[in-house]
Amino acid sequence: MPAWVRHGIWWHVYPLGFVGAQIRPEGARRFLGRGLDALVPWLDYARDLGVSGLLLGPVFESSSHGYDTLDHMHVDVRLGGDDAFDRLVEACRPRGLKIILDGVFNHVGRDHPAVRAASGGDANGPWAGLVRTRRDEDGRPVFDVFEGHDRLVELDHDSPATVRYVAEVMAHWLDRGADGWRLDAAYAVDPSFWAKVLPRVRERHPDTWVFGEVIHGDYAGIVGQSTMDSVTQYELWKAVWSSLKTRNFYELDWTLGRHNGFLDAFVPQTFIGNHDVTRIASQVGFDDSVLAAAVLMTVGGTPSIYYGDEQAYTGVKRECLGGDDDIRPAFPESPAGLSPAGEPMYRAYQDLIALRRRNPWLVEARTETLSLANERYVYRSVAADGGSGIVVELDVTAAPSVVITGDDGMTLYRYRGR
Repeated sequence: MPAWVRHGIWWHVYPLGFVGAQIRPEGARRFLGRGLDALVPWLDYARDLGVSGLLLGPVFESSSHGYDTLDHMHVDVRLGGDDAFDRLVEACRPRGLKIILDGVFNHVGRDHPAVRAASGGDANGPWAGLVRTRRDEDGRPVFDVFEGHDRLVELDHDSPATVRYVAEVMAHWLDRGADGWRLDAAYAVDPSFWAKVLPRVRERHPDTWVFGEVIHGDYAGIVGQSTMDSVTQYELWKAVWSSLKTRNFYELDWTLGRHNGFLDAFVPQTFIGNHDVTRIASQVGFDDSVLAAAVLMTVGGTPSIYYGDEQAYTGVKRECLGGDDDIRPAFPESPAGLSPAGEPMYRAYQDLIALRRRNPWLVEARTETLSLANERYVYRSVAADGGSGIVVELDVTAAPSVVITGDDGMTLYRYRGR
């Protein structure tokens, strides 16, 4: 792990939603007046929240939602183009904010030039080798697609051309000011592909940080085989909201035991919300959302906060066309446009992030169970060297509450719900 990541706490933003872009454009994609520049008025807000950088969803040219890429080398016109990215980088630097980009390298949109070249049988052009093509009995091209989505054509990860292409894209944007990468759908790509790509990237950028989206499977094994720095800790995400929703802290305790094992191999990327899941406040309500944030900020990992969760935004993920819209909303022009109703949650996040920053050893902390029942759970987070610790008491027997104390018994944080 690069040294700068040890202090990493990310504000995770889905840019196309944040700026109010047309996700399913009618006609040509166009700029509607708000692009990546719209994030600049929010950088002080993010800094004051306590985060160390932005984790951005897809920003490259795409047909609709960002994951159907058309051109990895240019920022989407709906987000203001390449110059808007440069301005965002320049605005982040004096505030000490890093930028992590979303690398969608498992698949591309059906209108990507590599797919068009493969459809035409171009075996010698600049896009040759990126997409595996078969022909049906009528001679028409057939492509592998991502999870049944006909518009998302998979790249050929066995091809040296794809290795070169992905490595060059990643290095290009690191050259331009990005600091790291999230690898979308990394679970769908053989780890050996990343093991070929990432050393090439690190030749030019040895201090970059790369983590992969992995939902199920052998987390530690995938990290080791792929040479990624980390993967997303979906097991912990699920256990946090599920334990609170069902009043069953045994699930969280069991998962934190596995989490300790992962920390022996790598530092997981942790979260309680992202662009693909129902909002934590919709899952468990306002008060329990504070308890969820307390867990996120007191266990090992590199945490991210999904934009709006720190304001108690609600939103339900649905399995239908437009089913992500509710969880990928537009934000106001500036923090002045926020509802006062979200301020208590923002303050809670500020306090919990401040606690974590005062105890930077938490990035690799292991947990020890002190007391466990369905509705009350007490654990101690302890530094990897055993030298420091804090105690976290979660209680949902009546009004949800959390108390965090130091090893000396001093109260570091307290919240009691309504």
